[in-house]
Amino acid sequence: MKQLFLASLLGTSIALCTSAMAAGPDLKALEDAARKEGAVNSVGMPDAWANWKGTWEDLAKQYGLKHMDTDMSSAQEVAKFDAEKDNASADIGDVGAAFGPIATAKGVTQPYKPSTWDQVPEWAKDKDGHWALAYTGTIAFIINKQLVKEGDIPKSWKDLETGKYKVAIGDVSTAAQAANGVLAAAIARGGDEKNIEPGLQLFTKLAQQKRLSLANPTIQTLEKGEVEVGVVWDFNGLSYREQIDPKRFEVLIPSDGSVISGYTTIINKYAKHPNAAKLTREYIFSDAGQTNLARGNARPIRAEHLTLPADVQAKLLPNEQYKSVKPIKDPAAWEKTSKALPQKWNEQVIIEMN
Repeated sequence: MKQLFLASLLGTSIALCTSAMAAGPDLKALEDAARKEGAVNSVGMPDAWANWKGTWEDLAKQYGLKHMDTDMSSAQEVAKFDAEKDNASADIGDVGAAFGPIATAKGVTQPYKPSTWDQVPEWAKDKDGHWALAYTGTIAFIINKQLVKEGDIPKSWKDLETGKYKVAIGDVSTAAQAANGVLAAAIARGGDEKNIEPGLQLFTKLAQQKRLSLANPTIQTLEKGEVEVGVVWDFNGLSYREQIDPKRFEVLIPSDGSVISGYTTIINKYAKHPNAAKLTREYIFSDAGQTNLARGNARPIRAEHLTLPADVQAKLLPNEQYKSVKPIKDPAAWEKTSKALPQKWNEQVIIEMN
């Protein structure tokens, strides 16, 4: 089950922008076909994650689509598509970036390119339209300003190395967030998905300095004051800050580099409501759909092409903070590296804490 975004779900229904869904025979035909199907069933897209609630409400209000979701992990979603085939219960799912290509390779997806396709970065989409990231996650710092003095707040991994506070990243053997945190540090220090040693070296130094905290940076540990500086996905950090106390925490992207990933919809090849699923993706990539995601603290993939309402923009970090972030260019290499990471972490980092 996905970790829930602890975000406000009070977003009101927003009409689909004409700029994002220009009038045309194809889109009109898609809408008509979707209305006839009358429903769209999803997996891994619960109300409280990325404010999907706002999207489902809009699709019901504007197109009469009834909706039902079953929450599950990315791997479970792909397996479900593959197992059910002729008796498919799901039309569309939302999976982590690495699972888009996996689902496509398994032959369980069907393509659809929304009308805003050209505004989706090349690294974030399949050339044939089988998958495309709708929103992103970037490794960030969350700093408890009650525990870290203003002048000591780290703005970069380099600052992190020379600070006096403890740093919490979590368990790299079980949490994708923690593993990507090590990768982000590696990228900032000249490494990549094949060479994670620069990241391990940084955390080894922190362990040697007795500055590596074994606390997992969650809303509970942050609220209790158990975390001075946490390494988290930006959307988690922003949600935690909003839920606990916006004045107490600062969230920022390290200026010397980070890793960006995200989530993609996959449309079931065997969907019983294929047109409704395609219309759902069309809406998700529209200005209104992207704004809905931002209301859930998720940074929309089209962020640089949107003018978000002031209250929604305030939920996100400024676009300029993302100038030094890099996507995973070789997912296969990262999968191999991440599997070897737990043992290296124990042998190089944890051993230094004893």
